[in-house]
Amino acid sequence: MTPPKALRTTYGIALVLLLVGALCYAAAPLQSPDTPLRMVFKSAAGKVWFDHQTHTAATASGYGLACNDCHHHPADDDQHRACGDCHRTPETAEAAKPVCLECHDEDEIDMEAVPTRTNAFHDQCIKCHKDASAGPAVCAACHVL
Repeated sequence: MTPPKALRTTYGIALVLLLVGALCYAAAPLQSPDTPLRMVFKSAAGKVWFDHQTHTAATASGYGLACNDCHHHPADDDQHRACGDCHRTPETAEAAKPVCLECHDEDEIDMEAVPTRTNAFHDQCIKCHKDASAGPAVCAACHVL
């Protein structure tokens, strides 16, 4: 049996640590970043890990791309839509039409010509990655099965 004094001391220390932890958590709340940091895209060729920091940082370890280099239809307030809002599978493409009309006129939209999200990503990314100076050129460097 544990003596009552030792048990009270143990409970007291546990309570103090719990309160300190709760106060620390409340004092420094997590804020979501302005842009996503890392994303995972699923495709038939495997998952692709995308790191915004690597692509946008203008340092030796980054490519220094501007947001509009990839996000080709930004809103006026620089809030970029999710690519899947417009680039959908053929089964859901018609549902994207109201979103498309926010930036395009009715006569500019050919729903059959809009690439799927996977194809849009691949077309956009492969242009830079085929250039030897812009990231890995080997498919397996980005596509993880």
